[in-house]
This record gives sequence, C-alpha cells and structure tokens, in this order.
Amino acid sequence: MSHLLHLDSSARSASFSRELSARFAEVWRAAHPGAEYTYRDVAAAPVPPIGQAWTEICDALLTEGITDPAGYASVVKTPEQREAWAVIEPLLAELLAADVVLIGAPMYNFSIPATLKLWIDQVTFPKMSLPGKAFVVAGARGGTYLPGTPREPVDHHERYLRDFFAGHYDVRDVTFLHSELTNALVDPRLSPRDPDRIASRDQALLTAEKLAANGRES
Repeated sequence: MSHLLHLDSSARSASFSRELSARFAEVWRAAHPGAEYTYRDVAAAPVPPIGQAWTEICDALLTEGITDPAGYASVVKTPEQREAWAVIEPLLAELLAADVVLIGAPMYNFSIPATLKLWIDQVTFPKMSLPGKAFVVAGARGGTYLPGTPREPVDHHERYLRDFFAGHYDVRDVTFLHSELTNALVDPRLSPRDPDRIASRDQALLTAEKLAANGRES
C-alpha cells in the first residue's frame, strides 16, 4: 500500500509552500484511495536539536558497522541515549514507512528553514540509504533563483536538498515545485513582477496536480 509522508516547515500558517504541498497531498490522496497518509508540521511542533546522546548513537552505528535502520536501536544503551532515541524513533519510522515524502519548504535566507534542518538532523545517520523513495519539495521563494537568473548562484535551497538526498540517502527521484517572486506582494521594488509571481504560482500548482495524479510530470 502506498504511503505519503507530508511535512510542512513554513513559519507562516498560510503560505505559498503550504498551499503547494496541500494541493499535491489533496490530489495524491484522491488518486490513491485507501493509501496511508502521515502529516507532520515541523514549524508548529518543532523537533528538538540533536545533542550529545544523538552523537553517541551515531558513533556507535559507525563503530558497529550498522547501516540497516532496523538495527539502530541495538546501540542505544544509556538513559540519555534512550531519551534521544524516543525523539528519533517516531520520526524515523514515519520516514521509513513512506513511499513518497512531500516537503513544504520555503526558502529562508537562501536556504531551508531551521525547523526542517532540525528534522533532517534527527532522522539522518551514517551510510543511510533510502532506495525506492520519491521526494517532492514544494518550495516558495521571495525572489527568483531559476537557472540563468542573477541570483541562481546563491540558491542554497534546492541545491542543498538535491545534494543531500543524493549524497546521504542515495535518492535521485526528487521533484522541486517552486512558487517564485512571492515578495512581489509586499516589496514595492518587486511589485512590477507580480504577473510573473502569479504565473509561477499557477504553474507550480498545475505541475503539482499532474505529478500527484500521474506519478510523473507531464
């Protein structure tokens, strides 16, 4: 049975990334009746940062050569490690159970929200591979960072996530949906670009619907 894990990380309760991820999830669930769906809002309910006990678990996995997540709990020994594992275990279980991982991720300061990075840190361990999973990132950016634009070199949002998924999870089935130029609504300097903002949003929503319904872009 298919399983969608849906994360949101925007600090805004009503945001473009939330709108985009919600549209994908709505269409995906309609196209997969009976499929499992898990939702986690890491902005509204942030996960804690990793601490010393997390690093001890990580070191023990390396020392023991354990790469299968099913064996991770075997290295948890101390009360502090058990406390850390109590945070890790449900987050990791959700990730491992999912066939599709949908992440609502606005760009903050050229990169991802800190709340999303906290989640990534908690669920990522050495030599951890997640073959067969698909990732969809529903992004929103205040400006435009598309190839060929002046700000393309400072896009550490898509580039970071793409490199992370490939380098740490060995996952290359990643689709990015971007609603760009969102600051045209509030920044007078960008207001002339509002038609481009609208076009970007509409195209991102349309692509999300097609991808969710068909399992591919068309």
